[in-house]
Amino acid sequence: LNLGPPQLNLQIAHHTSGTVSPGSFQPHQFQYTRDNNVLSLEQRKFYEENGFLVIKNLVSDADIQYFRDEFERICRMEVKPLGLMVMRDVTIAKSEYVPSEKVITKVQDFQEDKELFRYCTLPEILKYVECFTGPNIMAMHTMLINKPPDSGKKTSRHPLHQDLHYFPFRPSNSIVCAWTAMEHIDRNNGCLVVLPGTHKGPLKTHDYPQWEGGVNIMFHGIQDYDKNNDRVHVLMEKGDTVFFHPLLIHGSGRNKSQGFRKAISCHFAGANCHYIDVKGTSQENAGEEILEIASKIHGMKDVSLKDVWRLRARVVKGERINL
Repeated sequence: LNLGPPQLNLQIAHHTSGTVSPGSFQPHQFQYTRDNNVLSLEQRKFYEENGFLVIKNLVSDADIQYFRDEFERICRMEVKPLGLMVMRDVTIAKSEYVPSEKVITKVQDFQEDKELFRYCTLPEILKYVECFTGPNIMAMHTMLINKPPDSGKKTSRHPLHQDLHYFPFRPSNSIVCAWTAMEHIDRNNGCLVVLPGTHKGPLKTHDYPQWEGGVNIMFHGIQDYDKNNDRVHVLMEKGDTVFFHPLLIHGSGRNKSQGFRKAISCHFAGANCHYIDVKGTSQENAGEEILEIASKIHGMKDVSLKDVWRLRARVVKGERINL
C-alpha cells in the first residue's frame, strides 16, 4: 500500500500465532484499544500511535454491490427511508433536479433503511469495532458518500476536521469510525487525508472555511492545525476499511476524476458512553446547526440535541445502556 511520503507501515489484518500476548504489556501502554485477540500487537501499536488502522479487503464485493444498488434506488426516489438526509453539492444544489446519483453527494442517517443499515451490523465490521468500543455497541451516525467530480470550484473537497466536533457524547476513546471504500480510492478521486497522531491532541475549534466556490452544509473545518504535520493519503481498494479515532484530524481532497467516488461509513460508540451539554463549548455551533436541520428537514420542534441523537442511535451488539 503506497501512501507516498512519508512511508508509513500500514498494518494489514492477519492471523498471528499470539506468541506475544498483549497481557504481558503494561495496561497503560494501550489507551485507545481494548484487550481482545482480534488485533495483532503490531496493529494495536499502530492505532495507538497514529489513530487509524486500515484492514484490507474486509467487506465483500457482493455486499458493496448491494449497498450501491440501494443507494441508486434512493437516488431514483424509489425508496424514501424515514429520517434520511439527502445532500447535494452546493454547486449542483440549485441546478435542475433530475433524480439520479449524479446530483446526490451524500445520504446521512440511513438507520431506518434496512438494506444500507446492514453495513453497520456486518460481523466482520463489528469484530474490529469491538476492539475500540467494548462489547456493547451503538451505531450513532451513518453516511454513504458519493463524492462528485469537482465542478472546478473545488467544492468536492472536505476541509480538515475532527468528527468529535459533531458528537455530544463521550468518552472519545470509546468512539470509532468504520469507513469502507466502495471502489478504488486514490489521490485522483479524493481519498482520505489523515494527520497521524493528532488523535492524542485536544478537540479544536471548527467553523466554515472561507472558500471562494462556496462550502457544503456542515462541512466545518479547523483553521488551527500544525501545517508541518505530515499528511498521509490513505489509498484504498474496494472493500478496504479504515477505522479511526474521532479526534484524528482528517479530510479529503477534491475529486479530479470523471466518476463519483463512493464510500460507506458508520460511527460506533460504546453503549456506556454518556451525553454531554455542548452549550458554551466549541461544539455549540455544530449542535445548533444539527437542531436547525432536524427542525427544517424532519419537522422536529422543541427537541434537545440529546433527543435527536437518541433517535439516530441503534444498538448493533450487546445492550443499550446510556446512549
